[in-house]
Amino acid sequence: MKIAVLSGKGGTGKTFVAVNLAAASAEPHSVYIDCDVEEPNGHLFFKPAKINTKPVHIKVPVVDEKLCNACRKCVDFCKYNALALVNDKPFVFDEICHSCGGCSLICPQNAISERDKKIGEIQTGISDNVNVITGMLEPGQESGVPIIKTMLSSQEANLGLTVIDCPPGSACTVMESIRDADYCILVAEPTLFGVHNLNIVYDLVKFFKKPHGVVMNKCLDTDNPVEVFCHRNDMKILAKIQFNKKLALMNSKALIAAREDNLYHDLFVSLLYKVKEEVQNEAITNS
Repeated sequence: MKIAVLSGKGGTGKTFVAVNLAAASAEPHSVYIDCDVEEPNGHLFFKPAKINTKPVHIKVPVVDEKLCNACRKCVDFCKYNALALVNDKPFVFDEICHSCGGCSLICPQNAISERDKKIGEIQTGISDNVNVITGMLEPGQESGVPIIKTMLSSQEANLGLTVIDCPPGSACTVMESIRDADYCILVAEPTLFGVHNLNIVYDLVKFFKKPHGVVMNKCLDTDNPVEVFCHRNDMKILAKIQFNKKLALMNSKALIAAREDNLYHDLFVSLLYKVKEEVQNEAITNS
């Protein structure tokens, strides 16, 4: 089962929920995948051992000027304007290339080949019963989608429970992160701004027709606009996590609450049970 954890912005507690959900699992080998490749921080909590690092490359075109006859077919083909012809001399702009390979296929002179370009790396390690997979995009690179695809297609990502820590927002990296998810947990803060951010990811999971529920974080004993929003839109509230100084202190020390405190261990075990139940009900409904 793959559970994706989303939020409309950073700082709502998305990683907190994802990390503790994976840590609370009773399965012999659960998997945590940090798809927030621009700013991954789940590994700071897990502190994995036996780390292995693997680079991630994409293919970018290389033009042989001796073979190129300036026919412009590659330039006209590229919808991303990654190729240009200036004074009959070809230029390749790696930064906006989407690595589709079409230019090399369409070139009548076979003047275009491809080379590997490193865009980041994937680190794998172990923390107790959790396999930790972290994607890291190199500074200056445009898209982390190839890294996310590589992580989610790995053998480890398809064994038992997999918790996917998505990037914040609703960009293409988030879409790729939830593409194969069985269930989406939307994390929100109990404020008007939190409602706005929740609505962003709510629209996304509706578009992808993903079963979903909400975890409200940092709750206080005051009016909760997010709760009102959930009731109006018939969204299931999976859990309410109260604002707590002890919890904030554990987070500031990069400690996993589910491993440090029985209260939070039970809370996330209960959350995991609810999600599994939701997935089973969804499967029965669609069968």
